Amino acid sequence: MTIQLYDLVGSDTGRPFSPHCWKAAFALAHKGLDFKSIPTRFTEIPQVEEGVSRTVPVIRDGDSVVVDSFAIAEYLEDSYPERPSLFGGEGGRAAARFVERWALTQVHPFIVSAAVVDIHDMLDPKDQIYFRANREERFGKPLEEVIADRDAGLAGFRASLESLRNMLKFQPFIGGKKPLFTDYIVAGAFQWARIVTSYQFLAPDDPVAEWFDRCLDLHDGLARRIPAAA
Repeated sequence: MTIQLYDLVGSDTGRPFSPHCWKAAFALAHKGLDFKSIPTRFTEIPQVEEGVSRTVPVIRDGDSVVVDSFAIAEYLEDSYPERPSLFGGEGGRAAARFVERWALTQVHPFIVSAAVVDIHDMLDPKDQIYFRANREERFGKPLEEVIADRDAGLAGFRASLESLRNMLKFQPFIGGKKPLFTDYIVAGAFQWARIVTSYQFLAPDDPVAEWFDRCLDLHDGLARRIPAAA
């Protein structure tokens, strides 16, 4: 049975952009599971599976409904143990939780602050109203002011990736010789950035950019199929 993945989109339903939904999509592909992306806009999330969650991703696998990208990865790992492992063991599962916290606190904040206007502009008018009100309350100022200092913060953001950059001197993926869910956690963030904005978060010769390029080619180019923002 094909798994359903409720996938966040804007006005173009062919361009899913949520970093968390991309984590789930990568995880499904890693397991070699057939899945169907269900385009879902911000204002449609309350109707997903009878309001099971305030956010996506959500998956339906037969009678099972699972919420949250990390919970989805754990569900897939436990439900399909005969397929390639997402964690490489319990230690890898624990390490993935650390990487997730690192990405959420060190990578996501700058990306969203630099791209928030671009995200707004790719939404339908109804979603734009919701998104502007929600994010301006969160940031405490207009979206246009949020992005005003992004150039000043870019060097600091790139510097914050030094531990990842340095680690990639020793291995091609965060997971080692082959990618694991740890890679998908971080790749989901950069795929989000790649789709929503043309702003360049990474220098072309950055080892992190080279790693991300490898991630784009994984699973028959699953992520590369979605064109980058112009």
